[in-house]
Amino acid sequence: MKAIWNGTVVAESDDTVVVEGNHYFPASSLKREFTTFSNHRSSCPWKGQAQWMSLFVNGEMLPDAVWFYPEPSDAAAEIKDRVAFARGVQVVD
Repeated sequence: MKAIWNGTVVAESDDTVVVEGNHYFPASSLKREFTTFSNHRSSCPWKGQAQWMSLFVNGEMLPDAVWFYPEPSDAAAEIKDRVAFARGVQVVD
């Protein structure tokens, strides 16, 4: 699977976990040179607290484009150390 934004592959892996229709990539597959800080946080009743990052590619920013659960609940343990992508990022096989 590949995550693509602004014409650039920002993550790529053959090992994704699909939860609620979202592909969670290994955190190590995320190309950190394209990420930047975000203050955004969100909460899921069964997965826990999510933190977000923005993408910055080719001089353009997509705010709050990547999320992850630093300490997911036991029910969501399979997404520990994984990242997923918001609308605007194309995830393709």
